[in-house]
Amino acid sequence: MDAERWSRLSPLLDSLLELGAGARRSRLQALREEDPPLAAELESLIALEQDHEDFLAEPVVSPAKGVRPGSTVGPYRLERLLGEGGMGQVWQAARADGLYERRVALKLLRPGLANTDLRLRFTRERQILARLAHPHIARLLDAGVGNEGLPYLALEYVDGVPITDYCRDRQTPLAQRLAMFNQICGAVSHAHANLIVHRDLKPSNILVTPAGEVRLLDFGIAKLLDTEVPLPEQTRTGMRAFTLHYAAPEQIRGEPVTTMTDVYSLGVVLYELLADATPYRLDRESDAAWEEAILSHDPQRPSQAALRPDERGTSRPPADASHRRQVSRAIAGDLDNIVLKTLSKQPEKRYPSVEALCQDLQRYAAGQPVQARPQSFGYRMRKYVQRHRWPLATATLITLVLAASLGIVAWQAREAVNEAARAQAMQDFMIGVFEGAGGTRDGEPLDLRDLLSVSVERGNRELAQQPRALAEILGVVARARIGLGDYREAAVLLEQQARLIGTGGDVPSSLRLESLTQRGRVLRLLGDPVQCIGLMEPAMDAARREQAQLPPQVAAFYSQLGRCSRANGEAQGARRLFERALALRREHQVDRVGQVENLVDLAGLEADAGHGDAALSQLRAAAVQLQRTVSDRHPLLVDIHGDLSALHKARGELDQAEAELRQALVVALEVHGERHAATRDVRRALAMLGADRRRAQDAGPRVDVPSER
Repeated sequence: MDAERWSRLSPLLDSLLELGAGARRSRLQALREEDPPLAAELESLIALEQDHEDFLAEPVVSPAKGVRPGSTVGPYRLERLLGEGGMGQVWQAARADGLYERRVALKLLRPGLANTDLRLRFTRERQILARLAHPHIARLLDAGVGNEGLPYLALEYVDGVPITDYCRDRQTPLAQRLAMFNQICGAVSHAHANLIVHRDLKPSNILVTPAGEVRLLDFGIAKLLDTEVPLPEQTRTGMRAFTLHYAAPEQIRGEPVTTMTDVYSLGVVLYELLADATPYRLDRESDAAWEEAILSHDPQRPSQAALRPDERGTSRPPADASHRRQVSRAIAGDLDNIVLKTLSKQPEKRYPSVEALCQDLQRYAAGQPVQARPQSFGYRMRKYVQRHRWPLATATLITLVLAASLGIVAWQAREAVNEAARAQAMQDFMIGVFEGAGGTRDGEPLDLRDLLSVSVERGNRELAQQPRALAEILGVVARARIGLGDYREAAVLLEQQARLIGTGGDVPSSLRLESLTQRGRVLRLLGDPVQCIGLMEPAMDAARREQAQLPPQVAAFYSQLGRCSRANGEAQGARRLFERALALRREHQVDRVGQVENLVDLAGLEADAGHGDAALSQLRAAAVQLQRTVSDRHPLLVDIHGDLSALHKARGELDQAEAELRQALVVALEVHGERHAATRDVRRALAMLGADRRRAQDAGPRVDVPSER
């Protein structure tokens, strides 16, 4: 094949080989309509490429004598042909003169082409490369004229693949793709700084090494901006110097090119890097259709193009819909606007320089507003929030914590003021009660029951506007009434207290539990354990929720419910409640007297079950614990010695029973005095024991009288 014919076929064949099967058929059909012989020849070459793996391993145009593998050009030995284009060949070569060893990419003007224009371009490329020294531009290492006057350029050999293939095959993350694109921008910016426009930026001229480093190649049609020497540039099909798919509109129109021409081509490369698709989707693959699209059609947003299931035949690997949506979301917004700005039809609407494009990409990576988008307040605010989301989230959290803390402090201060006012009101009330306790209007002294009645009357009058304080006063008076044995009077007071608690919204849980406990206690003492259980059992869940915060009140609640259960014959349920109350008091180290009461309760269950030895042992342990931890003269000791006496009496051990009663009498006299009901009960028990001795007969098992605990 002659050189002139090959110079027409070569760029078209390169373009067709880059397309997928479907797009290639459409392109060939368009060429067949324009030039049938040319299309037929291209089809035969493509068939050879498909049928022979070594297709184009040797030059189609027969090289001149001496230009073949193993031959030398200047000081270099040719090893293998890397590629060839319309005006030149690129060989892998090695230094052959022994000065040093180095592999280079040797670019030769195609042998047999003595065209003055092509030689001028070759000379111009040498001048351009001599100006450039950048880590991402393949360097010019040497230049000269070889055999038979053949000019050559020795360039840095780059072992790499086109950037789009590299990213697609390795599924490179978006951030890394943008980082590599920034390397390209740095290289192109360096060329522009040296007044050089590349004019043919495309993925095949941008290689990526295995280490992920970018190298920019092929300044064969680059233009020096500081010279007036014109370079011929045909634009007819198959003869144009630039690659159509990456050409800017002004290149197609034949207008002067500027640095913004390279900005457009970089935009096309960036589009493909982001979306794995081309900016324009044509119904018919032909040069005319491409020119019309570049000149007239608006490109689709990259985020929308990324959703397309296929692109350019089979060149784009299949991807599931979810992955495409993920890619689309990642590039939607700022990256869409950046790419579309680079692809503006009018050069003045693009970025004014490659540096401006690179800076906008850096703003995107840093989360800052980009210049490709209108700078509205809402947009800038959103970017600010996204950029500082963690500090803002931390500051917001701190603000919320501080606000909550201040709210809690304010609430606690308000509660403290209310508590102080309530305490002062109760103090004033109690002082007033005792100041008025000197006697009646007739001059007679008040007894305790009268004093309690007066307290209730005065409370109803003076604390009517403070229901919580009144409820607490009623609870205190009710407990005093229980101690006096006035169970029905106590029940009336506790019912009034319950009504106040039911209507008061700020009543604490502790007061609610105490009120329920005392109401259940009164019902049990009045001989109605069933009603006691019906009142208290529905509150069990609430008690469990509060036991960590209110262990004394909840333990007292469990204890009273257990005593009602025991009185109702529910021994197992009573045991569980007594053990739960005892464990709660021991865990929180609260209410030592209550712990002893629970031991006495458990001993009572053992006695009920006929386990006299166990009951005696537990009662003695309870007495020891009370004496050691509380006092050896505590009122509860009277009950414990009384219960021990009853157990001994039931076993026929009358001497031990009498000894226990006499200890109970000693404590009762010291604690309660001669006239107290407890003292009288102990004396009565001693008298009955004496009668039993005289009858010399066991009176039978002791009948339990409900305890006042």
